[in-house]
Amino acid sequence: MSSEYVVIFVTVPNRDLGIELARYLVGNKLAACVNVIDGLRSVYYWEGRVEEDNEALLIIKTRRDRLDDTIKAIRERHPYKVPEVIALPIIGGLREYLGWIDEVVGHSK
Repeated sequence: MSSEYVVIFVTVPNRDLGIELARYLVGNKLAACVNVIDGLRSVYYWEGRVEEDNEALLIIKTRRDRLDDTIKAIRERHPYKVPEVIALPIIGGLREYLGWIDEVVGHSK
């Protein structure tokens, strides 16, 4: 049951882009819910240097069979050359919540 669902972490350069992307994903039934958490400070290694930036984090809940389509939509709308897109399996949860994800997102075609 629970391996059918994933949570995806995506960082974006700002809250506004995060909300825009969240609305697209939910509006197109690629995700049932997206949390936009503003105010992150990311420290990372990129192109030979340690970098720091303010970012926002998206926490996306969807079905595993919608993962490829969701990643494709993120990639097409994300400004970073290599955006952080990390999917983790949901190993458990409230049955009603997981059922709600099914209702909203459905199954891939």
